[in-house]
Amino acid sequence: MRRSDRLFQLVQILQARRFVTADELAKAVGVSRRTVYRDVRDLIGSGVPVRGEAGVGYQLQRGYELPPMTFTTQEVEALALGSRMVEAWGDPELAQAARGVLTKVERVLPEPLRRVLLDTALFAPSPHYAASRSAGLGPLRHAVSERRKLRFEYTRRDGHATARVVRPLGLYFWGMSWSLAAWCELREDFRNFRIDRIHDPAVMEETFEDVTLADFVASVQTAERSA
Repeated sequence: MRRSDRLFQLVQILQARRFVTADELAKAVGVSRRTVYRDVRDLIGSGVPVRGEAGVGYQLQRGYELPPMTFTTQEVEALALGSRMVEAWGDPELAQAARGVLTKVERVLPEPLRRVLLDTALFAPSPHYAASRSAGLGPLRHAVSERRKLRFEYTRRDGHATARVVRPLGLYFWGMSWSLAAWCELREDFRNFRIDRIHDPAVMEETFEDVTLADFVASVQTAERSA
């Protein structure tokens, strides 16, 4: 168990019991009594109102509650990495939102987990081509969430370009590129469009309700079974 998770578990034990000895705490989290003494000192130093002393026992000040957002170490690392990936591969609006999420979470995390967030050595570098492959993502996101039709010019792999009107259903990130799942009015069928081949996207006023992302997924599964 990582130290930050152990400190979190100690606080949970102290919350659940009125009085607990160091030996009981040590047995509960699988460490020595000396480690418990050190952990309790660190908790007190970080502002957790633990009362008592070594050799006697400990209790948590009545009324103390953990912050509303509490995570394990792995969850904090996942949050940090996920936000960094969004910042690297999302549009500017999403990137700013990802930075804002980490700032807000940092403010409410207890100190041991706050250090995990700040020190997490998991990164998602943004290569030089990331911006071009996520260009135009913002309007597409808004069209999907608002269920508004999209008009754009699409260039196929062979270079042939056509005007499309689609009903946008979802956006997928494939590690190196984004694609738009949609119902294409030109082809009268579901299609996946690479967004780096979409040009001049325009969100239309017209909305739609007749087709959903679940319909798109079902069509893909049907095609895979018959392949």
